[in-house]
Amino acid sequence: MKSIKTLIKMFVIVFSVTTLYGQQDAQYTQYAYNMHILNPAYAGSEGTLNIGLLGRTQWVNLEGAPQTFTATVNAPIRRNVGMGFSIIADEVGPVKEQNIYADFSYKIQLNEYANLAFGIKGGFTFINANLPLLDLGDDVPDDAFQEKLDKKTANFGAGIYYYTDRFYAGLSLPNMLKNFHFSTTDGGYKYSAIENLHYFLTSGYIFDVSHDLKLKPSIMLKGVKGAPLSVDLSGSALIKDKLELGLSWRLDDSVSGMFNILVSENTRIGYAYDYTLSNLGDFNSGTHEVFLLFNISNSRAGLSPRFF
Repeated sequence: MKSIKTLIKMFVIVFSVTTLYGQQDAQYTQYAYNMHILNPAYAGSEGTLNIGLLGRTQWVNLEGAPQTFTATVNAPIRRNVGMGFSIIADEVGPVKEQNIYADFSYKIQLNEYANLAFGIKGGFTFINANLPLLDLGDDVPDDAFQEKLDKKTANFGAGIYYYTDRFYAGLSLPNMLKNFHFSTTDGGYKYSAIENLHYFLTSGYIFDVSHDLKLKPSIMLKGVKGAPLSVDLSGSALIKDKLELGLSWRLDDSVSGMFNILVSENTRIGYAYDYTLSNLGDFNSGTHEVFLLFNISNSRAGLSPRFF
């Protein structure tokens, strides 16, 4: 019971206080293999039809903890045009959210080695929150949470993505509309559920150490109003273009170990484990994340090293 009360208090702080905002978008450890979710300009950049599945179970053994599932597909449809489609399903305690988005990107070839892509996305978010299930205790008024929330909202996003065979950098705003889901006042306190704007900055590089070994450092910055900047620093070693082993550090939050392997010419599977460094680590046994990727093409020509 202690764990669920802890999660409930976090839920109230993140989603319900008008003067304090939290990070509401799903968190990913293996973001380099899930870039399509973060940045619509990424769609089609791999030069193949790319299909991805990802599942994340966060804070295992903490009752009602976040669970995330994503399904994506993206591909170039013309020489400089890419398109994509994504479904994201999140569940946190009594709150369920589904996102369905379509993406469009346009690529400009700057020179023989570099490309600059611009992307937009649009779609809908479906939220179902059984708020009466939240037993917040005497210190938090319950009247603000006596009605179920069942709402659909539209949103759109944009991004820019620069990439070569060795380097990439992207800046994106996946949800550009600030949606208000409910607002109420009780006992002099005002409570609101607000979908805030999240900014993502991603970058990475690949170094050839030898013919059989490549190093791949990367970084992701995630910002949202009223919350500390989230910083992910990652590094991995790619062995014989098949096996990748890596470590990641989310500042003041967690450390992660991850690996993925090319099991066939067009199929890659990966796994990551996050160990919580914050006080929340007292109530959970870590986070598990798995992904499955398919690249479907008649040829591997055009694939850059980061997509092995």
